[in-house]
Amino acid sequence: MEHLFSYGTLQSKEIQMQVFNKLLTGTPDQLTGYKLKDLKIEEEFGMTDYFVATASENSSDKIEGIVFKISSKDLAKADLFESNAYKRVQITLKSGLVAWIYIES
Repeated sequence: MEHLFSYGTLQSKEIQMQVFNKLLTGTPDQLTGYKLKDLKIEEEFGMTDYFVATASENSSDKIEGIVFKISSKDLAKADLFESNAYKRVQITLKSGLVAWIYIES
């Protein structure tokens, strides 16, 4: 099993059904030393506003989110869902769990 930290879209039940064909269960956690930054992504009907995690110079910055336990197959589905504006890396959360996260590429 893999851990995936979500701070945005993948927390949505509708998106989870679309991407994984099921609802995920997770627990709240934090990523310290990162902040959220606005990101514009071109989609089918034009530009859409999102946000992306980016490393911060301030170690007290943090991002609240949910850590999900998922299969490697589901992780591959998440990779397909996320835009190429993001890259997947492993990080250590405040809880001590090592998880995948999508950050600015």
